[in-house]
Amino acid sequence: MSRILIIEDEAAIAELEKDYLELSDFEVQIENDGKKGLESALNDNYDLLILDLMLPSVDGFDICKEVRKVKDIPVIMVSAKKDDIDKIRGLGLGADDYMTKPFSPSELVARVKAHLARYERLVGSNPGTNDIVEIRGLKIDKTARRVYIDGEEKSFTTKEFDLLTFLAQNPNHVYTKDELFKKIWDMDSVGDIATVTVHIKKIREKIEFDTSNPQYIETIWGVGYRFKI
Repeated sequence: MSRILIIEDEAAIAELEKDYLELSDFEVQIENDGKKGLESALNDNYDLLILDLMLPSVDGFDICKEVRKVKDIPVIMVSAKKDDIDKIRGLGLGADDYMTKPFSPSELVARVKAHLARYERLVGSNPGTNDIVEIRGLKIDKTARRVYIDGEEKSFTTKEFDLLTFLAQNPNHVYTKDELFKKIWDMDSVGDIATVTVHIKKIREKIEFDTSNPQYIETIWGVGYRFKI
């Protein structure tokens, strides 16, 4: 049974989320305070984190940043704040998804299932030899889930790694943001285009020598992105 931690200071919302998740056979723990939530996220074993942004003691941005230093579990941020800048910041800190309140509890459950299924597929694969993709100084070790540029290892979040690997394995093909979101996040992209944009930006910062003139991931204006080979 997958264990989920909800860090949410609005008790009614947290309990509603918990009820729907438990109906889907998840084990759920709630923390209403940011500091206690961070301690629980770091010290206990959870499979997924649902994280509100506006919390007492420690906000969701800082919690996400600290969790990402030591754990690679899926993180879903939720917030009543609709500004793109908050979504961009959250995704930039390593969150896998961002949901704006109010949202359907059923949608939350669907996203939780999608993120857990993808994560379990990734960590469950264990081939005998490492599967490597190498392109002009870029080395992607799919088995170990590690990325190197000219021998220097770069740190990638789960979704950054998935997105880079997918593009690198399908070079010279132009993908729309909708297509990439559906492929990497396993969900329709309505209202979530910024998710792909932010992840492409973060990937470029790690692998490109000049982000204004990328040699790997090219923007096709009005269409989407293409990995150049």
